[in-house]
Amino acid sequence: MTDVKSPTPSRDIDRLLAIMAALRTPGTGCPWDLEQNFATIAPYTLEEAYEVADAIARNDLADLKDELGDLLLQVVFHARMAQERGAFDFGDVVEAIAAKLIRRHPHVFGTAGSQTPQAVEGLWERIKAEEKAARGEPQQGALAGVPVALPALTRALKLQAKAGKVGFDWNDPRAVLRKIREETDEIEAALDGDGTDAAAEVGDLLFAAVNLARHLRADPEAVLRQTNQKFERRFAAIEQALAGRGKKPQDATLAEMDALWDAAKAQE
Repeated sequence: MTDVKSPTPSRDIDRLLAIMAALRTPGTGCPWDLEQNFATIAPYTLEEAYEVADAIARNDLADLKDELGDLLLQVVFHARMAQERGAFDFGDVVEAIAAKLIRRHPHVFGTAGSQTPQAVEGLWERIKAEEKAARGEPQQGALAGVPVALPALTRALKLQAKAGKVGFDWNDPRAVLRKIREETDEIEAALDGDGTDAAAEVGDLLFAAVNLARHLRADPEAVLRQTNQKFERRFAAIEQALAGRGKKPQDATLAEMDALWDAAKAQE
């Protein structure tokens, strides 16, 4: 392993592995790193993946480089902890994913011939199912394999896609739009109660909205992020306009802020 007594930046992955090993060495390592385990590091892994997605959404390639490094650190961290348990090491992780990529791309590394993107996706799923059968894993339902820890919008999208593959789907986005109108009507009817039923109906509405995004070939997480950014941008314009009048949002009326919102929207 590369010596890290005087660590310097390097493009060599062995240097990173050696630094991680040093951080996890009892007695001389980092107290914080030493007390971590898979469960405590998992939230950071998710957070770093989101920060990669955020850098991509902002088209900030300089930040993307840094965020990918942070995400790679998460892989190295988990692999190091597994190595300490004698389960596997970083090399095993690399070998496993390399083998999977070769195995699931027979159209590139085998004799399957050229494929359309849609055919490739189907081929990947078929090979994945064959691998599970070869391992003796019991056959699961059509919706199996969607991680519970995924963001709710993303998980809804994946559940709907899996259901669609077995024919449980609409063929027309207008049909989904009608479902959305149906859900809004149910929310309105539920508002006469204590709000509990209405809240549940909002969940149904969100699920239907994700389905519409899927039929429009849009990622609901991505389009919601864009809408969040638009809201932040326009609200900042409201604050700036109010500041010019010597006001803060809490000093303005809703009608005044609505008018400024419309002005910001028109400028865009």
